[in-house]
Amino acid sequence: MAVASECAVITFTGKEQAELRREPVRAPGEGEVLVRTTATLISTGTETICYGRRFDPGTHWDRWVQYPFRTGYSHAGVVEALGSGVTALKPGDRVASTFGHVQYATAPAARFQPIPEGVSDRDAAWLTLAKIVQNGVRRAAHTLGEDIVVVGLGPLGQLTVQFARLAGARTLIAIDPDAARLEMAKAHGATHALAVGVDAAVEAVQEITKGRMAGAVYDMTGNDKVFAGAQALLRRFGKLVLIGDTGSPAGQYLTPAVLRKSLQILASHSINTPPEETDFTPWTADAMVRLFFEYLVDGRMRVSDLNTHVFKPAECQAAYQKLLHDRAGTMGCHFEWSKA
Repeated sequence: MAVASECAVITFTGKEQAELRREPVRAPGEGEVLVRTTATLISTGTETICYGRRFDPGTHWDRWVQYPFRTGYSHAGVVEALGSGVTALKPGDRVASTFGHVQYATAPAARFQPIPEGVSDRDAAWLTLAKIVQNGVRRAAHTLGEDIVVVGLGPLGQLTVQFARLAGARTLIAIDPDAARLEMAKAHGATHALAVGVDAAVEAVQEITKGRMAGAVYDMTGNDKVFAGAQALLRRFGKLVLIGDTGSPAGQYLTPAVLRKSLQILASHSINTPPEETDFTPWTADAMVRLFFEYLVDGRMRVSDLNTHVFKPAECQAAYQKLLHDRAGTMGCHFEWSKA
């Protein structure tokens, strides 16, 4: 099979500027595979922060987003060609990876996870977000019967509801001003939905939990204003799990509740996973992705009904404009690469 000579790549070339650029395709070398992309999922929180430069000067965002900036990290495709020595994959195999919005990807075979039968390419492209959330849920070390609150019901928040349900939540309260997002969360296991801001949720959470308050609160918003309000929703010795990464960290602050209630602040980032599987650290990034796929296959999780929008790569500028300025009604947003 002839290998394509060039491919399309979605690139940010400046603030609120997304372009479809072309670059050469590299043939696979020893131990590598060439994958033709079918679908990539937009990480709407991270990518719109990068696209709109909605972060403060001097933050890690400011250092990271340098132009031209290749974006994305949630990818699915089909193996097109093999380098020498590759035995675990073959042409035609469907695979998923952390590659971004690119038409072809060449990399070591170990970087790609096989997609099981029964899981669509679009669903498989949620793998990176699932790994991010699962890493945070593991940090929380839930026990059976916990009262859990999830603040912010974007794509990460929707996954958090499902993982928290699987972790044994007794009460699972979803908080988001958007009613449609709350309905999605309820369809995936949330026991209660509050269409309010976090600061207005204290009395309702107290009533729902019969005065216990939450054992764990997930801040999935990436909004620096939410961090302080979330602390008020916790019981003594409760855990505030911070997964949404804000572009304005200086706006986050600790309230007297942290000391008065002896709260724990648990931050989670996807890069902080064990590099190797051992008896003490079994949950590597690859292991967490495999578990996510197992849950999709057996029906304990689903994301197919969260896939709301499909864009052509050539529509990238319009897609990011919509997500930055009018995200209402969006959830799982994909680029479809068959006509790139």
